[in-house]
Amino acid sequence: MAYILNIETATKNCSVALAKEGKIILHKEISEEGYSHAERLHVFIEECILEAGVSYKDLSAIAVSQGPGSYTGLRIGVSAAKGLCYALNIPLIAVDTLQTLASQANVTNGLIVPMLDARRMEVYSAVFNSKLEKQREILAEIITENSFEEYTETIYFVGDCAEKCKPILTKENFIFLEEVKYPSAKEMSIISFNKFKINDIVDVAYFEPYYLKDFMVTAPKKQ
Repeated sequence: MAYILNIETATKNCSVALAKEGKIILHKEISEEGYSHAERLHVFIEECILEAGVSYKDLSAIAVSQGPGSYTGLRIGVSAAKGLCYALNIPLIAVDTLQTLASQANVTNGLIVPMLDARRMEVYSAVFNSKLEKQREILAEIITENSFEEYTETIYFVGDCAEKCKPILTKENFIFLEEVKYPSAKEMSIISFNKFKINDIVDVAYFEPYYLKDFMVTAPKKQ
């Protein structure tokens, strides 16, 4: 039996899910403005293991959201995942954050565009079909009224960008599924299990999150 611990920290949602053969056993998550990942993540991991009545030695792999997303959030999630893999000598599975987000759109036709906020009018986005097959690679792009105009299919937008993008993306074939806001470890579970079955793993020592943009450090404002 394959027990996989899934960790999603790429956005404001700090999310952990324990799955058996791709099916959720337990999951814990919270989304807060203050990014409480450093305080919450290890607590959630411990609670999932204890409440499920399994031990860390029962885990077959650790899956982690690979990005794009919050630099700090990704670092926290990947550091925790690597630590567990080293300690337990089990493989690490990397899951595309935008694929996890897109998988929450329950549609049977058209295209799914997951978008995550990258500040101002920039977003991280990709394009998937309804079977979650990627139709366009991940980009960091500035949203304008001409964005996605090359697509004639119905486009379903998901993610935390509805508030800033909806007034600009107004074409008739654009639909915002505003209830789908953040990626969750729940949706990672079947993706990570499918990767586990074909041994689609990453090197624990050398794996780095997919930041997409360089991390910029800004000087604090003068008081």
